[in-house]
Amino acid sequence: MEDARPPQLSFQELLPPMTPHEATVEANRCLYCYDAPCLHACPTHIDIPTFIRKIATGNVSGAAHTILESNFLGGTCARVCPVQELCEGACVYNAHDKPIQIGRLQRFATDHLYARGEAPFTPAPPTGKRVAVVGSGPAGLSASAELAKQGHAVTLYEKRELGGGLSTYGIIVLREPVEVALREVDAVRDLGVQVVTGQELNSPAGLDELLAANDAVVLSVGLGAVPALGIPGEAHILSGLDVIEASKMDLPTGVGTRAIVIGAGNTAIDAATIARRQGADTTMVYRRTEREMTAYHHEYLFALSEGIGFSFLTQPVEVLHENGQVTGLRCVRMGLGAPDTSGRARPEPIPGSDFVIPCDTVISAIGQEKPALAVTLGLDLDQGYIRVDDELRTSLPRVYAGGDCIRARGNASTVMAVQDGKLIAASLARILGTQAAPIAPTRPPEVRDHPLYQAAHGAVPHAEAPHG
Repeated sequence: MEDARPPQLSFQELLPPMTPHEATVEANRCLYCYDAPCLHACPTHIDIPTFIRKIATGNVSGAAHTILESNFLGGTCARVCPVQELCEGACVYNAHDKPIQIGRLQRFATDHLYARGEAPFTPAPPTGKRVAVVGSGPAGLSASAELAKQGHAVTLYEKRELGGGLSTYGIIVLREPVEVALREVDAVRDLGVQVVTGQELNSPAGLDELLAANDAVVLSVGLGAVPALGIPGEAHILSGLDVIEASKMDLPTGVGTRAIVIGAGNTAIDAATIARRQGADTTMVYRRTEREMTAYHHEYLFALSEGIGFSFLTQPVEVLHENGQVTGLRCVRMGLGAPDTSGRARPEPIPGSDFVIPCDTVISAIGQEKPALAVTLGLDLDQGYIRVDDELRTSLPRVYAGGDCIRARGNASTVMAVQDGKLIAASLARILGTQAAPIAPTRPPEVRDHPLYQAAHGAVPHAEAPHG
């Protein structure tokens, strides 16, 4: 039966999969650089030249193995990583040509492996050690996979009905379909990990029970809900995360014909994209300028290409509504003052500059609240995030943490969460007396000095970037 929905309602991955011929041609463009700047720019240290060479020689399954050895969520990261800022951004071809399409080649290889039903790894002999992982987002999945490969008995707890965290619920289909996220949950199960859904850790007593039954507990609990704006009429605002989740679960999003999205991060752009593709006249409002946006520049350009409008230096002050229906968003014009603690210019309201933007939908996507569970469990905090040491140990004995819940500095992103999971597994290998896969050495000084490396590793303040 033909899809009767209008074209803007048809959500599918933004880029089509490469054909074998396209992948081979693209792989043969690679120079296989000796110092491989693309590898140095990858937070999970995937051996990019090696996997590309394997594609070029027809060993696609081998290419996938190379990827997954370093990044168990290689299929997700192939789709959601900000490759323009990382591996592809570091490609030497940028100086005079277009960079190698590393992300699409990675997707080609990992999709090939999963389509063939190949299991990339088998667990080591049982060690008799048990580890509980709380939260099945990227950090939790990565830690579970690496620990299971070491031979530990791992139980992965997820409060939602489906595993995968934001990969399943919070990344729009244009970037990652639900089935891609769920196949990585299945891959973890194939390693012997017990995945328990519908069970939430929400008290110190619950943590004590996990510690009594396990040798260690790993927290991968992500962040909280979109914070309140504190303006009149706020009850009529939709959460950007809820809109994205509804679109992924094929449920009504609540978006009307004229939508306003508050925020200028990557999640805000995702929510605006959904509204626009559902036929809404969509505008994003942001209290600063394009220069201060937390979204990646290529995401901003993508939003413009989608026909999404922007109203900069605009601060919402009230949601107007009649009989339960939104009729407009009252805003005030802003000017920029001295830098604030984030280093960005502080927005200051201009007296008497109020105006109204007519709309029937207001969506808020201004980031997420810090992990409330950290306070509940009595963990030490760092700017509201869970404080960890270099081994990713929390202030409680035998309790580790990774992912967005610890990201007080650097970018909150899928690829960094995956690396956290690897580091936790390596730390536990030393404690539990098992052999972990070697973690790549520190990158060369010239790479450590690069602003992209510093952003990914905490040398700059935290920036919201949950889908990359």
